Amino acid sequence: MLQQLIRALAELEEDRVLEIVGRELEGGTEPLLILQACQAGMTEVGDRFEKKEYFVSDLMMSGEIFKQVSMILEPQLKSATQISCGAVVVGTVQGDIHDIGKDIVVNMLKSANLEVTDLGVDVPPARFVDALQETSASVLGLSGLLTLAFDSMQETVSAIETAGLRDKVRIMIGGGPVDGGVCAVVGADSWGADAQAAVRQAKTWLEVGAQA
Repeated sequence: MLQQLIRALAELEEDRVLEIVGRELEGGTEPLLILQACQAGMTEVGDRFEKKEYFVSDLMMSGEIFKQVSMILEPQLKSATQISCGAVVVGTVQGDIHDIGKDIVVNMLKSANLEVTDLGVDVPPARFVDALQETSASVLGLSGLLTLAFDSMQETVSAIETAGLRDKVRIMIGGGPVDGGVCAVVGADSWGADAQAAVRQAKTWLEVGAQA
């Protein structure tokens, strides 16, 4: 049945996913196994997006389905042992209130079993610094859709340097106008063209950090 759950999520069949999740819980299936099946389904969605079989709207849909499942499973998962693959802080920088791209990235990171602190939109540099200190996260994702966000990204990187955290945190940026040139100017370590690239980069950094 869990294979059916993976397929249903990959096919974006919302009602079917929720039906299977409910049935599995009633049948005594471990919530963690259900979550892992949904994570596998999200991975398949990401793969289809990279192959251009799916579009941004499909990523948004899969994220909403995964969010619903997570809310259903959360009470049971609190008592279960769930090992996070690492901590990430994400937010849309000060002066920008766009959140669609950020929300997709957040959902994809969560589906990859990463512990995500989502600071929302219009986040000032000091709040990013506070969040990194509070969570001890080693990866930071800065989002911005407007070109004016570039200055805020640069100011955020500078604030992290001033706080003495720069050598402990890898920073990636993303958003419609972001590219390698912007990445170099703001002082980030990498940039992602889409949510899958962001997840892949975060996991790579965290795996390297864990092995260090």
